[in-house]
Formats: sequence, structure tokens, C-alpha cells
Amino acid sequence: MIKANGLTKRYGGRTDRTGRAGKTVVDRLTFTVEPGAVTGFLGPNGAGKSTTMRMILGLDAPTAGHVTVAGRAYAGHPAPLHEVGALLEARAVHPGRTAHHHLMALAHTHGIPRSRVEHVLDLAGLTDVAGQRVKGFSLGMGQRLGIAAALLGDPATVILDEPVNGLDPEGVLWIRNLLKSLAADGHTVFVSSHLMSEMALTAERLIIIGRGRLLAETTVADFVRDSGVTAMKVVSPDARTLSGLLAGPGVEVTPGAGPDELDVRGADGPYIGRIAAAHSVPVYELTPRTASLEQAFMDLTRDEVEYQAGAITHEAPTGATA
Repeated sequence: MIKANGLTKRYGGRTDRTGRAGKTVVDRLTFTVEPGAVTGFLGPNGAGKSTTMRMILGLDAPTAGHVTVAGRAYAGHPAPLHEVGALLEARAVHPGRTAHHHLMALAHTHGIPRSRVEHVLDLAGLTDVAGQRVKGFSLGMGQRLGIAAALLGDPATVILDEPVNGLDPEGVLWIRNLLKSLAADGHTVFVSSHLMSEMALTAERLIIIGRGRLLAETTVADFVRDSGVTAMKVVSPDARTLSGLLAGPGVEVTPGAGPDELDVRGADGPYIGRIAAAHSVPVYELTPRTASLEQAFMDLTRDEVEYQAGAITHEAPTGATA
């Protein structure tokens, strides 16, 4: 179990040497990551996810608050590899070492037998390349090695930062099944990711932060259900006419995937059906669409994004004429 209480990280104090205010990266975070479930750690770029993970692992000292893993600060565990396995930066490996030697070096520090090294190499699909130097590894192979290292001590708690980065579809499926298996066996599994579609398939619980503050601590199912982002799929041979009839205050109508399809938000099925019937517009399909995790996440974090991209425009090159 991971428990954070008032966890805060501020850089530069209240003011730095130039008199400017310091930056609060993590702001009084309090949350619990329970064993037996995959917990997704979500937030926009700059939200403070990596800093939070570093504080959990004792790599950064909190300005205020505290965090424990299995009831202790990470540094208080006599054999941390047996308690916590982590992947924060897959490339943090000596490039001249082979995969096997890298894992053996870690194993020696905790009295882990060679058989366990062979086991995690096989688990990560690296047995055939175990004798190759890490500098020749692809990004995906490096990720697999980092995950193998995280699992080396058969830890009760696993913390992974963007574990599917660089993996091919087979590797993504492997990670998904691995995380679910670890959770089913009673491990605490804490995973950050920007891939909402993957989190929707993998995680059961969510901790969402924005600008260092806690925005939500809930289950995936409850978060999506309570997001309020719902739509109706409407199929009609006269979709254009129906779109004009439905559009109005509180109702948003956008084109759907097909030429006769509409996505309608802010109006339920009975209302759409009554409007269509009153104007003799045939309707072939009227199906409620639940929100996706991505839609719910974007709606929650809309005002928490640190880097706002501008709208895409299509400007003629300089000197060009229309």
C-alpha cells in the first residue's frame, strides 16, 4: 500500500534569488493506493506525476508532508527491492553492460538468486538477447529490461512510469496482462500513463492530478459514469435537417462517423425522438453513447493544462496568392 499525506514539493522556496516566487510542483497531495488493483496515475504534462513518484521512492525530498510504502518511508526498508519495484527511467542503465549482467548486479545487492534473474528475463521476453549490450537495445527492449529490473525482487509494490513507452502492440498487451496479473495476486500496482485508451483497459482505480493538486481519486467506472460527458448516436437519412432542428441552447450536434450519423450532446433519446417525429424526419438508430475515459479526463483537466496548444490553421505560404 502507498499512502501520501499532504505531500508537497516546492522549488526555490517562497521566492528565489531574483525575488520571483518559487514554483509549487506538488501541492498537498493526499491519496492511498490499495493492493489488489491496478491504479492509474493520470494528469497533464507538468501536473507533478514524475515528481510525486520520485518522492515516493525517496529520490526527491518533500517540502512538506510524507509518503509511505507498506507503512514505511522507502529509505526505511532494509531490502527495498523486495518491497518496491520501480521503473522511472528505462535508460538509466550502463550501456556497456549486458542485460544479464545488469540484473545480476542488482541481484547481488539484495541476495537475489541467479534463478530469479533468469525468470524475469524470460518473463520480459529478453532471454534471447540477455547476452547483448544494452547500448544496442531499442527503446522497447530497454523498457522490457527496466520492467524486469522492477520485478527482480518479487516486490509487493510495483511503480511504473509510462511502462508502454516504445513497446509494439504485442508488448503493450504483455504489459496489460502483466499488470492485471500482479494486481490479481495482491500486489500494489501504481502506473502513470498518457495513453487513456490503455488505462481504460488496464486500470481499475484512478488518481488524477492537475498542477500538483488532487482532482479525483476514484474507480475508472465511477469516473466515466459521473463525468457527465455523454452523447446520443443518431442515424437518419435526413441528418442535416435533424441537426438544424436539434441545435439550440444546451444542445451540441456534431457530425458522426458516417454521412447519415450525428453525435448529440445535451439531449436524451425521448427528446430527439419527439423532435424527429414532429417534423416527420425518419430515424434509423438512436443509441446512447457513454463517455470514454479520454473524454472524461479531458473534461476534468481542461483548466489544468500547463501548455495550451493553439488551433491548427492553414495559412498560405508567404508570397502565395489565393
